[in-house]
Amino acid sequence: MKIFRSIDEIREPLPSPVVTIGNFDGVHLGHREIFRRVKREAARLDGVSMVITFTPHPLKVLGLRKELRLINTYAEKELLIEASGIDCLLTIPFTAEFAAIGAERFVGEILVGRIGVKKLVIGYDYAFGRNREGDVAMLRRMGEEHGFEVEVLEQIASGETVYSSSAVRRMIAAGNVREVVSLIGRHYSVGGTVVHGRRRGKDLGFPTANLRTEKELIPAAGVYAVKVRVDDTIRDGACNIGNNPTFGNEEVTVEVHILDFDGDLYGKEIRVYFVDRVREELRYPDLNALKEGISRDVARCRELLAGVSIIEYRDYLGGDAA
Repeated sequence: MKIFRSIDEIREPLPSPVVTIGNFDGVHLGHREIFRRVKREAARLDGVSMVITFTPHPLKVLGLRKELRLINTYAEKELLIEASGIDCLLTIPFTAEFAAIGAERFVGEILVGRIGVKKLVIGYDYAFGRNREGDVAMLRRMGEEHGFEVEVLEQIASGETVYSSSAVRRMIAAGNVREVVSLIGRHYSVGGTVVHGRRRGKDLGFPTANLRTEKELIPAAGVYAVKVRVDDTIRDGACNIGNNPTFGNEEVTVEVHILDFDGDLYGKEIRVYFVDRVREELRYPDLNALKEGISRDVARCRELLAGVSIIEYRDYLGGDAA
């Protein structure tokens, strides 16, 4: 996938590009269905498929939702869009100045003049530009003026399940990592670097890898059955998220005990895939009770993880794989 990190990097119009525009946080199954449609139309026109997105998220720049926690890091989003088979990604740096650009100017100067759009695929409720003036009616009018098609996709769902980033955020924030797979088509994961902790787990007989991560959206506090990627190996694990109330900590940490493993992980990059939530965070009366509780958690994680394979991406909604 060719990545353009600014509009200026596009020196000449692309060959018959079919374009979609959005934030695509989470790259859930609804987003992937949009990408699937873009790819099919690009093949029909013998052109290229293109996704346009923004960094940072516009809502953060505009001050509308500064507390918004993104589902993916920007690096993860790029990898997920590439895994969907898209040819080109344009990531536009989003600033207050860019936000002031009118929708008609964006279409005329960027979509038509710079990219050479032949078809635009958008969701039924999508709007962009200053005051969200770039709605479906305006895009269709400009498509007629400049010679590009506009296709509007209806709300994407499977049965009663509607795919949306807001729903994904709610589920992960509530710790519902098992059910969120049905929305994102993969196990939710958090990657990062193993750093030194307080070594309490090792003293209790359950050494943990303390994860430093750039991920904004972390599952709710509690214990989770997880799979852990270390180098090229997938291992079973038990993950604790929280502030360790038994010890009275204030900082929220992500700690992973990898089952049947005693190697040195300090400084390594690992990725934790959340399979199921075992329990919420608890405060134990003493260290013996804590150790017994951890033993029960580890045993439960072994049960939940037996025979489970992580899902990083899978086909969905029928048709060809994306």
